[in-house]
Amino acid sequence: MEKNLKRTATMQRMQSVGLEIFYKNGYYDTSVDDILKELSLSKGAFYYHFKSKEEFFISILQNIIFPKVYSELIAPFEGQENPAVILDKCFDNALETAEHNVLDNGFVLSKFMTEFSGKNETIVKLLKEMFKVWEVNLITNLQKGKTDGFIDRHVDSEAVASFLMSSYMGVRVLMINGNAKLLRYKYIQQLRSYFKTIAVKR
Repeated sequence: MEKNLKRTATMQRMQSVGLEIFYKNGYYDTSVDDILKELSLSKGAFYYHFKSKEEFFISILQNIIFPKVYSELIAPFEGQENPAVILDKCFDNALETAEHNVLDNGFVLSKFMTEFSGKNETIVKLLKEMFKVWEVNLITNLQKGKTDGFIDRHVDSEAVASFLMSSYMGVRVLMINGNAKLLRYKYIQQLRSYFKTIAVKR
């Protein structure tokens, strides 16, 4: 059991450092040697855990990026009622985290989708699946909000989901080189104003 725990800890460290390097330099401009140098590992140690750089990157998607996106942008809806209130809270919380984490600002899903598009179908498919899970969750909760009397019944849930996803990804990119705190504040204020336009008028 101790051996398995040590192996898991090593893999987690490799994935965490690997994500930082891939995010900073890009997947195609990062070699296995670059990763080994940063981790102070031998090639034998790397290939003991992963068959290739692609398999290593996929493990980062599955074990770091996807769980993070799920916990920040999907899980908060579970058991809640008014989707506008939950969206406000989970977007604001995620952006607050992004204020203090340069890697997080750019929203890794969109960054890697851009880099891999047209180059690696396997990885693009995985990224698209995560985007789809997020989109379907938004649409489902907006539809539920309409049924439960929180969202106006004439609202196009699919269009709203697309708008929310694109605006959220966009502001996180702007936060990289801009005043992250101010951008977050202004974005959330505008988001709240928008939610008032799609809410059921009391």
